[in-house]
Parts: sequence; C-alpha cells; structure tokens
Amino acid sequence: MLAEISALLAPIAAAIGYSSYKARQFEHVYPNIGELTDIGGYRMNAVHVPCPDAADLPPLVFIHGASGNLLDQIGAFREPLQARAEMLFVDRPGHGYSERGGPENALPSGQADAIAKLMEKRGIEKAVIVGHSFGGAIAAAFGVRHPEKTAGLLFLAPASHPWPGGIDWYYHVATTPVVGWLFNHAIVVPLGLRRLERSTLNVFHPNPRPRDYVAKTGPSLVLRPRAFYNNATDFKRLHEYLTANAPHYSEISAPTVIITGDRDEIVWEHLHSRGLARDIRGSELVVVRGLGHKPDYLATDVAIAAMEKIAGQPRDLAAIARKAEERLAGASLDQTVGTVPPSIVYSAP
Repeated sequence: MLAEISALLAPIAAAIGYSSYKARQFEHVYPNIGELTDIGGYRMNAVHVPCPDAADLPPLVFIHGASGNLLDQIGAFREPLQARAEMLFVDRPGHGYSERGGPENALPSGQADAIAKLMEKRGIEKAVIVGHSFGGAIAAAFGVRHPEKTAGLLFLAPASHPWPGGIDWYYHVATTPVVGWLFNHAIVVPLGLRRLERSTLNVFHPNPRPRDYVAKTGPSLVLRPRAFYNNATDFKRLHEYLTANAPHYSEISAPTVIITGDRDEIVWEHLHSRGLARDIRGSELVVVRGLGHKPDYLATDVAIAAMEKIAGQPRDLAAIARKAEERLAGASLDQTVGTVPPSIVYSAP
C-alpha cells in the first residue's frame, strides 16, 4: 500500500516542484520594476512616472485587464506619454507584484478603493482613470465611488455589464477547495506554458500581435499559483458584481470616452461599450472598425487623443479613428493571426 501511495504522490510532487521552479524563473525574467507602497495593511505595486515640467495632460492612472500586470499598459503608453503627464501604472491587488489585501479586493469596488488609496499615498489628487478590459469594470467603480478623484474616464474595450453564459471551466477548478490548490500548484504552469503563444494571439485577433509583446509584458506571471487563484476569484465574482452595480453607472459625471473595436471577440462591443455609452450621460463612444480587443496597442493614437479631449483639448475622435482603421486594414499579416481557441491565460473579459 505504501508503495502504491508513493507511486501516486511522486508525479504530483514532481509537478509541484516544477511549477515552483518555473514561478521563480518567471519572476527572474520579469522582475518587479515598480515600487511597493503600504496602503493600510497590505502593499500595492506601481510604476510612478513623475509629472514632467512641460506636462499638457492631467495625471493618468492605468488599470490592466484580467491575467495581466502593469507591464501591459506600460508597453502601450509609457513611451508616447513620457513627457506629457504624470502617470501611475498599477498592479491590481493580487496581480503582478501587488499583495492581495482583504476579501473586498476580489471585487472591482475593492480594487477601485485600493487604487484611490494608492493615489493618495503618491500625492495624486485627481486623475484620468484608464481601464482596459477587466480594468474597465474597476475604472467604472472608481468613477462611481471616487468622483472627487476622477478627472475623467477612458475605457478601452471594457468589461462593464453582465453577459449571457458562464466563465471558463478552469476558473471554477482553480477556486475549488483542495482540488484547486493542486490544480494551481501542479497543472496551471505546464498547461499554461503550452498555450501561452496561442492565448496572446487570441487577445489580439483579428489583428497582428506585436512581435515583442510577450517578451515585454510578462504574461507568464499570471501562471504563478497565487496570481492564478486571484485571477480566477476575480472572474467568479465579476458577473454577480456587475449585475448589482451596472445600474449605478448613471451616477458618473466625469468626462468619459469609450473606445472599442467591432471585431472584439473577448469583450462584446454591443453589450459592454454600447451599454456604458447608454448609461453614462455625455460619454462619447468611438468604435474602430476592424479592431479586436487591444485598442491600447493597435489604436494608441485614438486613446491618446481621447485623453487630450478629456483634458479639454479639441479633438475629432471619429476622424482619428478612421485613420486608425486605414492603418489596421493595411497592417502586415506576416504572422499567424487566425482564430485560436480560448486559452488558460486569457479569456473574456
């Protein structure tokens, strides 16, 4: 009997050991470039770009989506905005290198409150809040709960409303007692690494993924057991949260722009972005034809023009979006961009 038990446990122990080794390797390849700040019992991680002398934009706070970390939004926006604004790129609670904090941080409202506390610690009184995908739910919560800190809201392919259907199977497994622990510590890393290439292509579909995207943004960090568990928990709580809180979007009064693609198969444009445009009075919806789920990378010029418009500068966002559409239509397709199945790393929203 002992031999049989040993034979059963040996491969499990080996898988856990391999996953632990790979998790340390992920952190070696993608070390923390931010700074941890105690916001009251736990620490939030962020990269803070101080206000430049010639700033022409208000402070900007960037919130990444599901399965991500602050490197994603840094890759899109830090360089083009470096000399124009104070910026705060945030690892959401329990993601990247931020600590999770209390159970309230499994909800967008808790994460919005955490970002508000971090802003206070960083001396940022008011900012334009930029949320991509899942980060859109947090940006919306921020606008509702912290209007005095909200100079404006920019939603990029946001997840904002309850959707029909459920969530992927692995989120349920990852959050199941005992079985979930084994899954997160033994299975997620090898399975996720096998699907990492396809999953990141899927996020950009039908557009080409930048060749250096994976190397620069550290998507493998989400495969670490605790990060994967936190990501799964966020997903499991999201539908119920949005059902209860989407009706409060009408309370938002800050200048708001929503940018989405009509080819987004991760977060549906007709449900989420159009829903926000309906619910937030005075908001502007910009639909970029031919664009998938990554306006931050593939319509960066439209997003920056939206920041400028929120700041009071005259900008014809529709005209700028048309130029982006022409660029997308002529983009090189010299890499595999075909439809790929959902992945264990990235999934709606």
